[in-house]
Amino acid sequence: MDSTSIELPGSRISAVDVDGDTIRVVFEPAYLVKTMTGSVERTRWWQNGALVFEGARLDEDDPMPKLPAECAGGDVGENVYTYRDMIPVPLVSQGSAHCALKVDGAVIRIDATGVRLDLDGVPKYIEHLRPA
Repeated sequence: MDSTSIELPGSRISAVDVDGDTIRVVFEPAYLVKTMTGSVERTRWWQNGALVFEGARLDEDDPMPKLPAECAGGDVGENVYTYRDMIPVPLVSQGSAHCALKVDGAVIRIDATGVRLDLDGVPKYIEHLRPA
């Protein structure tokens, strides 16, 4: 089965935009890894986009890091699934959603009632990732 995911470590968060109860975590760029069925090689790509939370609340107990900055990893959750250091592509979910993204010694924490991943344009190829 072919799969694509965003690697959180190394992806760059350029902004966290709050508009009422909608919060957008903007990636410029996000780094994607694509895996093809039957292949031991993977490919790495970049693409801009945003993780959009609806019915959301930003945890203000943690100070907001200075952005743009590189993401060091973290968790993105939707209902019973928690994705560590990655985001599956595509991602659209209603129900319990959250994230805890590590950036520059701080953590961006969001709780929401829905999440989706909006990617801009088409991904741009970077390299093949060959097993050692």
